[in-house]
Amino acid sequence: MLGSFNSIAGSKRSLHVQVAREIARGILSGELAEGSILPGEMALCEQFGISRTALREAVKLLTSKGLLESRPKVGTKVVDRAYWNFLDPQLIEWMDGLADTDTFCGQFLGLRRAIEPEACALAAIHATAEQRIELSETFQEMSEVAAAPELDIVKWTDVDMRFHSLIFNATGNDFYLPFGNILTTMFVNFIVHSSEEGSTCINEHREIYEAIMAGNPDKARQASANHLQASNHRLPLAS
Repeated sequence: MLGSFNSIAGSKRSLHVQVAREIARGILSGELAEGSILPGEMALCEQFGISRTALREAVKLLTSKGLLESRPKVGTKVVDRAYWNFLDPQLIEWMDGLADTDTFCGQFLGLRRAIEPEACALAAIHATAEQRIELSETFQEMSEVAAAPELDIVKWTDVDMRFHSLIFNATGNDFYLPFGNILTTMFVNFIVHSSEEGSTCINEHREIYEAIMAGNPDKARQASANHLQASNHRLPLAS
């Protein structure tokens, strides 16, 4: 089950984080089934080429993310999927490449549809003068990148991510703030896929921007919903 893991001794990354990533990817990919028991400490330490201390730190990290639980006389068990913390930015990063791109982006788009339109409405109401200035500057940068003869995907990814994160930060609701952090992790793959053929949906972004700047929550909400249509992001309509 874990026999395919290679020694990571000498890795430049923190050992326990590297071990946690390898085990997590085994769990997230289904290679390590829900409810299964991991091999004992000695076996894992030997496979990874690490100390017990590093392994225990890795298990502790994965336990905090809802992937593992340790019980006396039972061992370390893979927790049921329903308890995995999919909103953890590090867990999202570890998921990279494990799922079909359309599936991954479609699920992320579904999350955005449920949350982002209301965030835009709240930003239209609660954004401070400083936040509106920053949003204006960011949108101007977006417009310049989008107007270039050839799309610079690196620049676009950065500015698009900042634009949407600013909106979550401007809601005036602290519970929206973590979603801005999640965006910084998931947006990279999502935007690259969405903009692969040079599309930026700049007109939809403009509608969101103008509605927020005008302080119109209803228009901001609708503009966001329009932007988050699957067809705008190169995804199947049924996603």
